[in-house]
Amino acid sequence: MHLEGSCHCGAVRFGLEAHSPVPFMHCHCSICRKTAGSGGYGINLGGDATTLKVRGQKHVGIYHAVMREPGQRPTRSKAGRHFCVKCGSALWLWDPRWPELVHPHASAIDTPLPQPKEVVEAALDYAASWVDVPRGAGHVHCRKWPSESLEQWHKRHGVWSAPAGS
Repeated sequence: MHLEGSCHCGAVRFGLEAHSPVPFMHCHCSICRKTAGSGGYGINLGGDATTLKVRGQKHVGIYHAVMREPGQRPTRSKAGRHFCVKCGSALWLWDPRWPELVHPHASAIDTPLPQPKEVVEAALDYAASWVDVPRGAGHVHCRKWPSESLEQWHKRHGVWSAPAGS
């Protein structure tokens, strides 16, 4: 599926191909909540990094979060959270450990996205106390991270779009 996205002020526009375009997971970790969460969580999609085309690149900043785990020294994340330096909109995440993937924020996507039949509420151990976490049918709760990958979830639900040539 081809996705088009932009920041709020319009200084940055981007497009890419996404094999996993369904916004299936709410991430409640403190990094997503503080850098991109409007409901107390961030939602990332999965896309093909080789297809990412950006207009307004000069307005894109990159933030590498500091990871603070109890009992460990703080470390800087390898993942780069891309955002518009003019309006602050979260745009996408890219991590050199998985160079073929880019994770656009669903909130930055202008293309209509499919509605998920199931939503994974991830990293609930880090959720803010004020967040009203949805419960009931169609909501899977994970204290940390789901064991199922983005690709596995999309394949299980029959919404994976295989890359061209595979």
